[in-house]
Amino acid sequence: MSEGEVRVRVAPSPTGDPHVGTAYQALFNYAFARGRGGKFVLRIEDTDRARSTKQSEEAILESLRWLGLPWDEGPDVGGPHGPYRQSERSEIYREHVNGLLKAGHAYRCFCTVERLGEMRAEQRAKGEMLGYDRLCRSVAAQESQKRANSRESFVVRMKVPVEGHCVIHDILHGEVHKDWASVDDQIILKSDGFPTYHLANVVDDHLMGITHVIRGEEWLNSVPKHLKLYEYFGWTPPLFCHLPLLRNEDKSKLSKRKNPTSIHYYRRAGYFPQALLNFLGMMGWLMPNGEEKFTLEEMCENLKLEDISLGGPVFDRQKLKWLNARYIREDYTDEALHEELERWAINREMNGRIVPLAHMRLQTLADWGYLTAAFFADEVPVNPEDLLMKGKTAEELAGIFQMTIWKLEELQDFSKGFLEILFQELAEKFEVKLKQFTMPYYVALSGRKAWTPLFDSMEVLGSDMTRMRLRRAIDLLGGISGKKLRKLENEYSAMFD
Repeated sequence: MSEGEVRVRVAPSPTGDPHVGTAYQALFNYAFARGRGGKFVLRIEDTDRARSTKQSEEAILESLRWLGLPWDEGPDVGGPHGPYRQSERSEIYREHVNGLLKAGHAYRCFCTVERLGEMRAEQRAKGEMLGYDRLCRSVAAQESQKRANSRESFVVRMKVPVEGHCVIHDILHGEVHKDWASVDDQIILKSDGFPTYHLANVVDDHLMGITHVIRGEEWLNSVPKHLKLYEYFGWTPPLFCHLPLLRNEDKSKLSKRKNPTSIHYYRRAGYFPQALLNFLGMMGWLMPNGEEKFTLEEMCENLKLEDISLGGPVFDRQKLKWLNARYIREDYTDEALHEELERWAINREMNGRIVPLAHMRLQTLADWGYLTAAFFADEVPVNPEDLLMKGKTAEELAGIFQMTIWKLEELQDFSKGFLEILFQELAEKFEVKLKQFTMPYYVALSGRKAWTPLFDSMEVLGSDMTRMRLRRAIDLLGGISGKKLRKLENEYSAMFD
């Protein structure tokens, strides 16, 4: 890399749908780097082996491509600082952990899950701050090595000072102080030999030459651990800029319970990528002239990190619709809009998937529009009374819909066959005949009691749109309170684990 070159990264975890929060952070990193002739790096943080999937990684890459945020280095394009998947860098992390152990900056922790649980229960009972009590910090290095050689299970923790405070310098938040007494001896290597976020993030950022770490402010409290690791390794830390979190209208952290958060959803719902990027840019920043509609190139030319607002940006979908409408009106001729509609969904491929479902239900060709409208809509009109399931209250049905959403989120293959198997399982669990069980889903997904075949139709709609319509149906049934949701989570675990 050239001296003084700006290098930034976005590092998503492939553990679910590509999130608008990832797009938000990628946008600010990309715009900052491009405006300064720097490099934008894509790194996949897939050390969570239980939840990371190849499908999710591919979806993330495809979503960022659709948005028009190309990266200079990454798992698909390579680069001088690879590999760019953390799962392929295990030896690098172990080497650095061994260095910390030898220098006395880290230690093996042999505490069992049972002991840690008892420790936390005791801390709660005494009203103390939850955290590791550092029992294994006193184990002599020779004894620690002996226990490790005997194959006793352990994690590796970094040593954190027990007194004093850490000073964080952040471009947006200024000087932030945090007492070391409130910082735990963080696990940096798990018992399976994979690193935690904290170690891998620091090692990778250094080895990949990252000059500016631009990420969500939820990581601000973790910076003391990261700074201490930089100090232990003898490295100069990058500059930090923690972006304000995207929020729901009630100011809570943006969540899929209250807003669609999947990039796939917005693509499927007919939003332009440039409008979505423009909207995400507005979440923390505006053009110097105050104009709300601006191009990605204009953002790259004008973005200064210190100009980002710290006020909690509200993800207002009505504002996004308003902005998207401006693009439709101002940037597209009739012919260009026609081309976009064809690219989006009004095309032979999409119609080819729907025709077999509608064929036997058409009496005239004119029935096509009414029968298939739900495949092309974002929201469908639903009568709450039509949703109700025989023998179930509205509250019970809302809970069934919520559990269905959780099961759909776990489904790796969103195709007719797997959906049919899932719904048969759900109907059995709730002791309802399948035909009766599926009726509310027809209404929630299409607004009608009679529609094209349910499981085929769900496959065409896709996971994101299907789950969003079920969430809207839950709201129509009266919603689910936080207390009820926690109860449902326990019921779900008992029913399906």
